[in-house]
Amino acid sequence: MAETRPWGGSRLQLRTLSVLSGIVILGGLSLASAITAGGLLVAEVSGSATAAGLGQTSVVLGAAALAVPLARLSSRFGRRKGLATGLATGCLGAVVVVSGAASGLLAVLLLGLLLFGGAQATVLQARFTANDLSVPATMGRDLSLILWMSAVGAIAGPNLVAPSATTAQALGLPGLSGPFLWSAVGLLLAMVLLWAGLRPDPLLVAREEADPGEQSQRHSLSETLRHVAALPGARLAVLAMLSANAAMVGLMVMTPVQLRHSGHALTIVGIVISVHVAGMFLFAPVFGILADRLGRPPVIGAGAAVLILAGLLAAMAPSDTVPVGVALFLLGLGWSMCIVSASALLSASVAIDYRASAQGFADLAMGLAGAFAGVLAGPIFGLGSFTVLGLVVAAISVPMLIVAPRARVSEQV
Repeated sequence: MAETRPWGGSRLQLRTLSVLSGIVILGGLSLASAITAGGLLVAEVSGSATAAGLGQTSVVLGAAALAVPLARLSSRFGRRKGLATGLATGCLGAVVVVSGAASGLLAVLLLGLLLFGGAQATVLQARFTANDLSVPATMGRDLSLILWMSAVGAIAGPNLVAPSATTAQALGLPGLSGPFLWSAVGLLLAMVLLWAGLRPDPLLVAREEADPGEQSQRHSLSETLRHVAALPGARLAVLAMLSANAAMVGLMVMTPVQLRHSGHALTIVGIVISVHVAGMFLFAPVFGILADRLGRPPVIGAGAAVLILAGLLAAMAPSDTVPVGVALFLLGLGWSMCIVSASALLSASVAIDYRASAQGFADLAMGLAGAFAGVLAGPIFGLGSFTVLGLVVAAISVPMLIVAPRARVSEQV
């Protein structure tokens, strides 16, 4: 692939980035508002505050379960079909969540949240789509641009909980189901934009440029695992994504419950989550450029240090809005540093024929780690405290802080 392309890509790359930006804005708006309400909705239907973690966990688990199938669809048919399937699944999930909330059936609600994970899986895989036509020197920048654009919708999303609740109540539905009503519409619009705009398919174009006239090979999950395991850069990337997501989900999922228990209004909860999401996405281009210029492993190590600081700060003042808000901002910031750098490192480390499947496996591992952390967060919070949870989250990132700065990696593209 020619290194002389403007802005790290051809005119097609610029168009691809523009379309992806619109998709993740709509997707981020849908996800952030619904996820904020999801845990509270589960707690309301189940009658147990400790069950709140099942809301975010179900979404994360659904995203993890769909990561590999969506990646395989992309690998075989191109990004358009893979991403469109994920958005459609998320839209269906939002409708099922509303049905579960209206009927008061927890099983239906959790099923809907699992399906809603398709939207999260799609937004995550959109960042990798940005790298299909990138040159190696700008992979971090191109990928981080898509994460940055996610912030437009994701930061505003949590603050739409209250107005969307009014819409739901006007329709005779539980107020907390409102964000999912709005999300269904947002995801439908994203699907239309994707199908109309992502032409020609960037992954198929990249393969044709790499091997003109050659048929791309399909690789099984076991073959992909062996390929990733054989590459130091790919191994580090997957482990970094796994640990960062576990730390982020573990603390974030119980924060709305902690704030509500401390007497804070839904408006305050929305503001804190918005600040957290701002940390996740707003500074992504800075970290992408730093990763391209300074190297991806050092930025991963710095991100681990920030995650540790976030956990410790949350543990120190669990009931005060400002310290918890700062901790959640740092939590998002550390997550962004790790995810941007590790995602670019993975794309640069694996061969083009393995790229989509390796990315799907990475998102699967990341999602399972987040789901596991979300499941454990509820009992840790219930049996211990938010302080204990903060300390556990800090401990998760210690190994990556030690390993990443010392890593020696090589890239294939």
